[in-house]
Amino acid sequence: MKVSIQIKILNTKNYYEYLKRDSMFIKELNRGETNFVKFDEFVKNKYTLKIGDRVNKALENVENITNLLNVLK
Repeated sequence: MKVSIQIKILNTKNYYEYLKRDSMFIKELNRGETNFVKFDEFVKNKYTLKIGDRVNKALENVENITNLLNVLK
């Protein structure tokens, strides 16, 4: 694996942990830098790290809080 890929993985929050959990990408990352994009997309899809996923999660939390407050009335 090239040093530039290793630095990207270590500097990005939790990518090293994700790589340890899904070790199938180690072989792919050793083959070339272009596979880092595939790894990045896989991690974002699997662990719901996209902005839309975060917004949906926040809206669900707000909805749950309003439902709880309505029950307490």
